[in-house]
Amino acid sequence: MNKKVDTYLDNLNNFQQELKELRKIILDCTLDEAFKWKHPCYTYNDKNILLIHKFKEYCAISFFKGALLKDEKNILFQQTENVQSSRMLRFSEIKEIKKLESVIKSYIFEAIEVEKAGLNVKTKKVADFNVPEELSEKFDKNPEFQEAFKALTPGRQKGYLLHFGQAKQSKTRTTRIEKFEKRIFDGKGMNDCVCGLSKRMPNCDGSHNQLKN
Repeated sequence: MNKKVDTYLDNLNNFQQELKELRKIILDCTLDEAFKWKHPCYTYNDKNILLIHKFKEYCAISFFKGALLKDEKNILFQQTENVQSSRMLRFSEIKEIKKLESVIKSYIFEAIEVEKAGLNVKTKKVADFNVPEELSEKFDKNPEFQEAFKALTPGRQKGYLLHFGQAKQSKTRTTRIEKFEKRIFDGKGMNDCVCGLSKRMPNCDGSHNQLKN
């Protein structure tokens, strides 16, 4: 057991018992415990299998290659539309975790087998995403904006292309592009912190709401 995980769990102000129960279940599955990205992380032969963490309304197990799991119980969640590989099991009460213990273990063992087999999620490249006409026009009018967009990491580019392209109306697509223009020039993704207060940098954790108080 990892002492950093002990400290992390002991300092939680909510979902503490739930995450401790998940930890016990996970360790029963012969995974090694580490502390990565400020969260308990569980590995097999030094390969990342899953994380446990908490959110405002639930705690979760996140499988790094969850998209490859069969999910026979249909209980895995895709955290956001941009996430291609990882999938979550979400819980809000400890009794729910205890009731599903055998199911949780079966998903963990399946994730281990996926890693043993050397399987990988086939993810889309930036070139696989359609560039909305409105964004192309913006690039033509403002080459510096195009350079700023292309300077973003592939993941951030994909997020924007997906968000812009999902709007059904041209007016909405244009509005979305204009809304995120400054953020793109600043090298930020859609979900990156821009206030500097987040404890989950570079991701936003909602700390900007303090500025409104």
